[in-house]
Amino acid sequence: KDCTLGAHTTYIGECNISIGTNTHIGDYGRLTAYEYYKPTKQTFSPEIIIGNNCSIGVQSHITAISKITIGNNVLTGPRVLITDNAHGESTFESLQIAPAKRKLHSNGEVIIEDDVWIGEGAMIMPNVHIGKGAIIACNSVVTSDIPPYAIAAGSPAKIIKILN
Repeated sequence: KDCTLGAHTTYIGECNISIGTNTHIGDYGRLTAYEYYKPTKQTFSPEIIIGNNCSIGVQSHITAISKITIGNNVLTGPRVLITDNAHGESTFESLQIAPAKRKLHSNGEVIIEDDVWIGEGAMIMPNVHIGKGAIIACNSVVTSDIPPYAIAAGSPAKIIKILN
């Protein structure tokens, strides 16, 4: 209800994507909740849940084979990646296979709590929990949990300040 879905945005697995009230999805983005991945003939039960009053920036990509939960009042800049999956595991055997032919693999779900601000170009990787009110700096790569009211920056993202 009262959402705006960006022009030229691709939605795959729409029945597995929930978008809250008064949420805006920017233009030229991708929301993919793969139930079936044809190159490897894999099936999944994905979920993407986006809360109320969120704004997802232009050209952002949210992709799930497991589960991604985005709370209420979350703001992202342009070109943000939020993913719970990758092409293959980090094993020598997996790396012997061409990336496009590797089985999709999830290391765990992504949880982004309420009132989080994610800067332009940031990447939120699998098995990450970002606490309420956190700020993720532009171009950061989040590979581990970020506590509530923390500011994180860098690649990989490190906590640079906690606001009390």
